[in-house]
Amino acid sequence: MTGLSVETLAAAATGPITSAGNTRLGIAVLAGIAVIVLLITRLKLHAFLALTVGSLALGVFAGAPLAKTIASFTAGLGATVAGVGVLIALGAILGKLLADSGGADEIVDTILARAKGRAMPWAMVVIASVIGLPLFFEVGIVLLIPVVLLVAKRGNYSLMRIGIPALAGLSVMHGLVPPHPGPLVAIDALDADLGVTLGLGVLVALPTVVIAGPLFSRYAARWVDIPAPEHMIAPRPSAEPAHRPRFGATVFTVLLPVALMLLKALVDIVVDDPTDPVQRVTDVAGSPMIALLTAVLVGMVTLGRAAGFTRARISTTVEKSLAPIAGILLIVGAGGGFKQTLIDVGVGRMILDVSKDWAVPTLLLAWLIAVAIRLATGSATVATISAAGLVAPLAADMSTTGTALLVLAIGSGSLFFSHVSDAGFWLVKEYFGMTVGQTLKTWSVMETIISVVGLGFVLLLSLVL
Repeated sequence: MTGLSVETLAAAATGPITSAGNTRLGIAVLAGIAVIVLLITRLKLHAFLALTVGSLALGVFAGAPLAKTIASFTAGLGATVAGVGVLIALGAILGKLLADSGGADEIVDTILARAKGRAMPWAMVVIASVIGLPLFFEVGIVLLIPVVLLVAKRGNYSLMRIGIPALAGLSVMHGLVPPHPGPLVAIDALDADLGVTLGLGVLVALPTVVIAGPLFSRYAARWVDIPAPEHMIAPRPSAEPAHRPRFGATVFTVLLPVALMLLKALVDIVVDDPTDPVQRVTDVAGSPMIALLTAVLVGMVTLGRAAGFTRARISTTVEKSLAPIAGILLIVGAGGGFKQTLIDVGVGRMILDVSKDWAVPTLLLAWLIAVAIRLATGSATVATISAAGLVAPLAADMSTTGTALLVLAIGSGSLFFSHVSDAGFWLVKEYFGMTVGQTLKTWSVMETIISVVGLGFVLLLSLVL
């Protein structure tokens, strides 16, 4: 964990490092977030640096000693990286093995060969959701967009009819389903059970992706009817592996960590005895690190060796997978530092004091906070990390299910209305050859639908669980 146990939260809530009043703390939080927003959106500073400077500014505005602010930031950064850094690295390795071995192409080609006509948007949702499980959002876009463009071109489909379902699948996985960095950090910060969160996340994700993907794509295709841009359609890489992994083995490898984590959650509920040998085994096998490590080791055989890779080639693939995640680790770590600074200056106590008189449910409050930060910074990951830090004290007395739903409420809020401050907005715009207005009417509306529908299903689950 990242130092956010119940005991730590209680200490933070009762003994902040500054005696500033709620008004000053509220102004300090707004000022700290404003600094981050200004640095990211106006000065184009890297998010890692912006979060670092914003954390220091938060401490200064709150009246905390600079030395203690630095200590809070570095402690939060180190604990966050220690808690999720290994998981992010293992996910990157698995994603790289999937891409380089041709396993991703095998999944795509197999499903597309069996999908025709009206079934194609649904096939794209399936492809994006499966591929999106182990991959970061940006990697998933780079991997899938060429396929989307080719399918739209060769099948004479509307680009939005094919593209929106694929983007929805990737985005929902990114915001709601671990082992993506955002959900993992929120789980870590709120001390939520990963298996329960994963299970409930899948329950929320399935209907959400259907509504925001194939169903919404019908309207998106009417609003923006454009062909696939010719200059973005390129042939597949010439350096294909000698053999592709089989479809069944590829899907098995991708779903293995998810299955292990879900098995752990199921055994914990059914057996509920820490001394039971079966539960002890599943507790180890279903822990995030062991589940992902197992998938990586299995993938080296089912993906790497099946594609004809030598041991040296597999080693090279692993090595190349780690370099691109350095920036992600720094951003996530700095977000953890900002979160810990929020807690240590007493913001948790402030939220408890202020929100006790509100008629706003905790889940809705968490969603609104994430929405505000998402709109301000444009980053779903920053929104998730920051919102988790702000509402962490509220999770201390919640049930296991309640805490998991709190994570999903934050994840839903973090996806709200992607616009010009979001790197994903520009990535989609350029790949699809759209104008800013067209991107707002399709991609941005899709993200908002995911956010609102996701919250709706989270609130429904809170009524029955």
